[in-house]
Amino acid sequence: MTIDEIIDNFEFLDDWDDRYRYLIDLGRTLEPLPEAAHNDANKVRGCMSQVWLETKVEPGPAGEPVLHFLGDSDALIVRGLVALMLTLFSGRTAKEILAADAMALFKRLGFEQHLTPQRSNGLRSMVERIKKDAAQSLATA
Repeated sequence: MTIDEIIDNFEFLDDWDDRYRYLIDLGRTLEPLPEAAHNDANKVRGCMSQVWLETKVEPGPAGEPVLHFLGDSDALIVRGLVALMLTLFSGRTAKEILAADAMALFKRLGFEQHLTPQRSNGLRSMVERIKKDAAQSLATA
């Protein structure tokens, strides 16, 4: 599923209970994160729930780093937010990741008004971690 399909599906749902159910369903589609990747190095700091992101970097066609992510959370809605993040960022070049405005997407989807402050902070922490990994991949390329 693409990010545009997720946005269309999300905007089609008027009721926030339905939108939360959709997020939970998205979380169920995540590729399983290996148990060994549930470690301190992959843990995202700043999230109230447990969140892990594993980053793999490979050279793209033009030699620019392309990042692939696997993720998981111990909370259902947050797991859905992880799925949304991975759809937005995984498989993209480091420059595309750094240029992406994830917070504008979250504002468009109404997360500012409908997520708790703790979940909003966790979402920002995930974005910061992904962008940090992208910046590091460029620095070492």
